[in-house]
Amino acid sequence: MSEKYEAGMAVRRRVLGAAHVDRAEAAKTPLDVPFQEMITEGAWGTVWASDAISLRERSMLTLALLAATGNFEEIPMHIRATARTGASPRDVAEAFQHVAVYAGVPKANHALKIAKSVFAEMEAEESR
Repeated sequence: MSEKYEAGMAVRRRVLGAAHVDRAEAAKTPLDVPFQEMITEGAWGTVWASDAISLRERSMLTLALLAATGNFEEIPMHIRATARTGASPRDVAEAFQHVAVYAGVPKANHALKIAKSVFAEMEAEESR
């Protein structure tokens, strides 16, 4: 594999957690291997691996962009990642306030609803 792929896998594991990445890797099929390699090298090995901004800031940007573009199915995964990137629940709420102003209140409201649910699940998991 390429250096970008290796760097991407390392960042992906750091941000999403080894268990998540292991599940995703186990679910790969010949159909999606090229896609998985592309996002590992591009998204994770180039964008997320850059040290130009912090992982905390990347989490906030990612969550805001997901909400603004209506890609709500990815939000729970990235909310869970905040436990490893350092973005706090307040950081997430602030990011979604920007979404409300610049992309629409309904999108921000839906994203906040998802975030509240996932943060509650995470808290319950920690309590066990």
